[in-house]
Amino acid sequence: MLIRRPPDIPSSEITDESFYLNRRAFMKGAAGAVGAAAVAGLVGVGPLPGVGSLVSRLAARGGDDTPTPYDDITTYNNFYEFGTGKSDPSENAHTLMTRPWTVRVEGEVHKPKTWDIDGILKAFPAEERVYRHRCVEAWSMVIPWDGFELNQLLKQAEPTSFAKYVEFTTLFDPKQMPGERDNVLPWPYVEGLRMDEAMHPLTILVTGLYGKTLPNQDGAPIRLAVPWKYGFKHIKSIVRIRVVRVQPMNTWNIAAPNEYGFYANVNPHVDHPRWSQARERRIGELFKRPTLMFNGYGDHVASMYAGMDLRKNF
Repeated sequence: MLIRRPPDIPSSEITDESFYLNRRAFMKGAAGAVGAAAVAGLVGVGPLPGVGSLVSRLAARGGDDTPTPYDDITTYNNFYEFGTGKSDPSENAHTLMTRPWTVRVEGEVHKPKTWDIDGILKAFPAEERVYRHRCVEAWSMVIPWDGFELNQLLKQAEPTSFAKYVEFTTLFDPKQMPGERDNVLPWPYVEGLRMDEAMHPLTILVTGLYGKTLPNQDGAPIRLAVPWKYGFKHIKSIVRIRVVRVQPMNTWNIAAPNEYGFYANVNPHVDHPRWSQARERRIGELFKRPTLMFNGYGDHVASMYAGMDLRKNF
């Protein structure tokens, strides 16, 4: 498949892929110096116990997770607010205005607050997280996000003892988002996490990509990334975060409850009704590879689901 780069992204704004590939070669050479206990199968984790520098974290993985090129990440997207085709977001998202932009944190919190996006960027400096991104349609990428842990923002709001879930809402503005003029989904787009999932250090709010400003088609100016869950959980262009007592609905579960559950944990043993989830194809690769349980992050997240039937709670 030929995936083209939209002409409005100048070459000066694109990090040279060779930089990342050269860095990978260095990391592989340094792998012997990295303790086997560094991450044991984890990519791009923040300050978890025993996790060292970014170089150490990636070196421990070897060559399996070379970042997907910027061109592919920014031209092959699911963002129905700008169209249902994979190239629609890169072609249409120029209409989105990311300044001014505010994010309201409210609900079961002691300190509700409306944040200006530039205030967020100043208060919560981003770090690079290289995450596997697995889409429910059986394709995947490896993405070098720039972001910060969601729990940092939630702690500022001081959730109450009644806080059980976190609900997220995308901007609703059909003038800026032409896809919202159609009834392909109930708008605005909403998503949710259980509180322990939201507070987990792997769950981040993304503000950049490849060291650059987050492109509109990838969810600017701020989006969610939860690397052990399918891509539709990674809500984009967030304007509201609401801490709630009751499990919130999520857009795809509302639209097709037999196909999309609340948890959406990557699980090769639970197929979508219309295709298998047992294997996936990395964008840019010819052959499929086996899908990993929890997208390969099981050592760090599986304990949150102990005792749950993950076929029923899909």
